[in-house]
This record gives sequence, structure tokens and C-alpha cells, in this order.
Amino acid sequence: MEARAPSPDKATILVVDDEPMVREVVARYLELDGHKALEAADGDEALVLLGRHRPDLVVLDVMLPGTDGLTVLREIRRHGDVPVILLTARSEEVDRILGLELGADDYVVKPFSAREVATRVRTVLRRARPAREAPGPRTMTFGALHIDLPSRTVTVDGTPIALTAKEFDLLVVLAGSPRQVFSRRQLLETVWDSAPEYQDAATVTVHVGRLRQKLEVDPSHPRWIDTVWGVGYRFAPDGP
Repeated sequence: MEARAPSPDKATILVVDDEPMVREVVARYLELDGHKALEAADGDEALVLLGRHRPDLVVLDVMLPGTDGLTVLREIRRHGDVPVILLTARSEEVDRILGLELGADDYVVKPFSAREVATRVRTVLRRARPAREAPGPRTMTFGALHIDLPSRTVTVDGTPIALTAKEFDLLVVLAGSPRQVFSRRQLLETVWDSAPEYQDAATVTVHVGRLRQKLEVDPSHPRWIDTVWGVGYRFAPDGP
């Protein structure tokens, strides 16, 4: 099967893994989806390619020779909000949680199928891109909090708040149904397009925590995102 030529709706994806077979297979599947795939064998090469090509998404192994994957992720987040999907081993739960806290949008646990990675890439890209279907602006305002859906921007008291793609999606789902309680399972299925058995509920917990750190004056006493103990989370529309 021949790869399709990249189109305006497709993307440049950087695949970073020290295993040549993993890189080649994942890159091949991405190219079959019409994307342009770049490959890096270690963190140092990844940083060079990031500066040179400005990819639309990065598939990033945590365990890399030289500059490790989490250091690369930190560097990516220092400069912007390019979506990142981490590749981790089953034994690396601490790295997965740390990666989410640093701003990773998703993760895939090794061993995995390249088709699964390609599917995750499609999902993350779709959510990261501005909404095109609405003919006019669509916004949500709750006191000082303003959410603009077409531009995927958020401000608090007029100050722009930098959110990752998944943080924005999570906020939109919660704010789109004020006062409704969402379980972690529901949020995994809705925001991550993932069956709960393939994702850890800690993924939701970490992202809610990061949203509070960015949106709230006092994250320990949140104004907008409430915890409903033993159930999940809900959005409180009456914040200041």
C-alpha cells in the first residue's frame, strides 16, 4: 500500500525512539495516514529537529539515550503547546504520571501496535486543531473565565492561560455541562476517546490538577472545578 501525499489537513509528526524498528513502523503507519514523518533516535537529535521543522505533534519515548524523553518534553513545553504522545513501558507508571504533569497530551504503553499509535495521533490532532465547523464565534464565559472554542484559547481576568490540547478539551467538556458530575471513566471515554481499561484514571486526576494550577488563584480551594468525592468532577459556573 502506498503512502498518500500529505494534505493541508495532515501534519508533520516527529517520532522519537532509540529502537529503529519502532521508529520505522510507527513512521510508516503515519505516512499511510498522509502525514509527513520525521525520525529521531535520541533526545539530542529530537531537539535539533524540533527547532528545525516545528512539527505539529511529537511521539516521544520516555527512555532515550543522552537527553531523556521527559527532559525533551520539558523543553517542548518551555517553548509552546505542541501536542506530545509519550511512549512508556508498563513498569514506568511514575514516568507516565510525571509526563502528564509536565504537559503530555496522551501516552501509549509498550508493547503497542503502530496502528494504535496512529489512531491516538489522529485523535490528538483532531482535538488540537481549531474548530472549523462553526460559522461564527462560539464562546463560554463564567465570571472571569472566558473560553473561546474556535481559537481554543482561555483567559482569566483577560490574562491568556496556556493549556495543552487535552487540558483544553477537558475544560470544555466540564464547562459545557455546568454542575453535571462526570466520573473519571466518562472523562476518559469522552476526552481521551479511550476505553478505561487502556488508560489509568490517574490521567484524569493529573489533568484536573494541572487545570487548577493554571486557572485558580488557590488551587487547593478551586472556584470552578469541584471534586465530588467518590464520583468524579463537576464544573461550578458561579466562579468569580
